[in-house]
Amino acid sequence: MRNFDLAPLYRSSIGFDRLINLLESNQGQSNGGYPPYNVELVAENQYRITIAVAGFAQDELDITSHDNMLTVRGAHPEEQQEKNYLYQGIAERNFERKFQLAEHVNVRDAKLENGLLYIDLERVVPEANKPRRIEIVK
Repeated sequence: MRNFDLAPLYRSSIGFDRLINLLESNQGQSNGGYPPYNVELVAENQYRITIAVAGFAQDELDITSHDNMLTVRGAHPEEQQEKNYLYQGIAERNFERKFQLAEHVNVRDAKLENGLLYIDLERVVPEANKPRRIEIVK
C-alpha cells in the first residue's frame, strides 16, 4: 500500500482541516468489493448511488444519513435455515457500506428495483453560501 504525506497541505491550506483529516483517515482502508456499487452524476447538482443488493428484501435494508455520512446496511434475519450448497457464487452475507457526503448534499429518496438499490442525492447550496457580487463604493 502507498502512504502519502499530507503535511504540505496543512502548510498551504486554510480551513480544509476536515478534508485533509478525511483523506488521512481513509488511507489504506477498504470496504472490500461487497456489495458492488456505482456513483453517478445525474445532473449538475444531482447524484445517484446504485448498490447491487440481490437477495435482500426491502425490510432487510437500512439507510441512515447523519453528519454528512450516508450508511447503507443489509442484514438477513438470524433464523435463516442452513443450506447445503454444491456451489455458492452469490454472496448472501450482511454488509455495511459508508459514503462520506459533501456539505449541503441531501438524500432525496431511495428505491429498490430488480435487486438494485437506488439512492438519489441532491446538493442544495443555501443562498447565504452562493457567490454574490460585492459593489465597490467611492
